[in-house]
Amino acid sequence: MALSTTLSADAGSNTLPVIVVTGMAFEARIARGKGVEVVYAARADLLERALSAAVARGCSGIVSFGTAGGLAPDLEPGTLIVAEAVEGPFGRLETDRPWADRFAAALATGPLVARLRRGVVAAVTAPLVSADDKRLLHRSTGALAVDMESHIAGATAAAHGVPFAVCRAIVDPAWRTLPSAATAGLRGDGTTALGPILRELLRQPSQIGALIQVAVDARAARTSLVQARHAMGEGGVLRMVVG
Repeated sequence: MALSTTLSADAGSNTLPVIVVTGMAFEARIARGKGVEVVYAARADLLERALSAAVARGCSGIVSFGTAGGLAPDLEPGTLIVAEAVEGPFGRLETDRPWADRFAAALATGPLVARLRRGVVAAVTAPLVSADDKRLLHRSTGALAVDMESHIAGATAAAHGVPFAVCRAIVDPAWRTLPSAATAGLRGDGTTALGPILRELLRQPSQIGALIQVAVDARAARTSLVQARHAMGEGGVLRMVVG
């Protein structure tokens, strides 16, 4: 089942929580905080169901947060993207410009300033694992990065008339093709199962070196996400007063 963690706004205040949408459980753990409701799932139907339920409880905005695949060839793992728009299955979805500016301003005050980029993010419905596919998508969209949740978050925000923002960290760069073991253990609810990964490595042990590199890249992305979440909290970009 899809999972969500709710942390309500202060009692007696006129604020509603910001919903943070991620695909994986570790991203959700990073995103949690006061006044935030985190919704996550790797499978689109589970994510849509959990997000619809969260929006029905009330929210002041929706943020797509987590890791992304690199599309622009100059972006290293750990590069942080604040999106101006999302190009995906639902067409072009614009982010809220003032809110995106606040995100960028908050992230530019600390260690992330050298890793911060702004531009378009692409969204897809299935993992994009090969360098060739990433190159083609970059060429057709001009997007800096790609993920599987931002189009769902953006379309939901547009349907309910609430602001939308995207903050994503590059985990696999454009030039890297992911080994099959890297995605073998991903469950629909956003958690990871070790068994399928081990079976895939037993089937093809030559993947071990590439999988170690994936782990190194993932650590860089996670570090950027943790730093970004801290900066977002310090900058107050997830506190939105309504009414």
